[in-house]
Amino acid sequence: MKKWIKALLISGMVLSLGLTGCANNGGSSPNSGDSGDKGAAPQEPAKQVELIVSAAASLKNSLEEIQKDYAAKEPNVKLTFNMGASGTLQQQIEQGAPADLFISAGKSQVDALLEKNLMDKDSVVDLLGNDLVLVVGANDTNVNSIQDLSKESVKQIGIGTPESVPAGKYAKEAFTSLKLWDTLEPKFVQAKDVTQVLNYVETGNAEAGVVYKSDAQGSTIVKVVEAFPADSHKAITYPAGIVSATKEKETANAFLTYLKSSDAQDIFAKFGFKTNLSK
Repeated sequence: MKKWIKALLISGMVLSLGLTGCANNGGSSPNSGDSGDKGAAPQEPAKQVELIVSAAASLKNSLEEIQKDYAAKEPNVKLTFNMGASGTLQQQIEQGAPADLFISAGKSQVDALLEKNLMDKDSVVDLLGNDLVLVVGANDTNVNSIQDLSKESVKQIGIGTPESVPAGKYAKEAFTSLKLWDTLEPKFVQAKDVTQVLNYVETGNAEAGVVYKSDAQGSTIVKVVEAFPADSHKAITYPAGIVSATKEKETANAFLTYLKSSDAQDIFAKFGFKTNLSK
């Protein structure tokens, strides 16, 4: 009888231990897919890639809007713009300054880099176009045509430095074609880029200036007097391409593809550029 009672007590203890084990396991197997599984490693956020874009100063306003649009599409890409005269940007790239993409306001700067294998030839495209215009202060009534620049009352005319600023080179070609260069040359105030030319006119430091249509459109302080005849200068083209030294070629190529898309081209058109959709 005692042996029977002892066996019963041992059986009860084994059963009690079994129930305790089940309670600790929450009544489920390790593969039950419990949402409370703490064994999974947390996912790391995607690494942000910085893309440095050297771009002509005349693109400033349009690229600022494009920056916002692209950030919404590609939040892991940080766009950093280096704005300036195309000739200056070309020299920076030649000297090894960091750049992944180059958008010039003239073909000669890109051609010079291609000759030195500093840009990826297969990536270069003619991205945009523009018009060359004469601007004066919004309230000016003295200058109503390009020919009026010959008046004695006009003392200073802002243009980009022809040797380094594409807009200045186009201006020289246009004035030479119109047989006005020699007459007006003493009046020219040369600027480091087209943005500075616009500033000269806006601040009254020059009575007139030669800028791109896109620049004039972005200012409420100046007005367009006249567009230079298209045949008075070479066609204004903005080539863009990938810099050979980039370490982010895939990301640069993706952004260049975006710049050719209707979304980006619509933004450029809004700021007065000729696009591949409007040509």
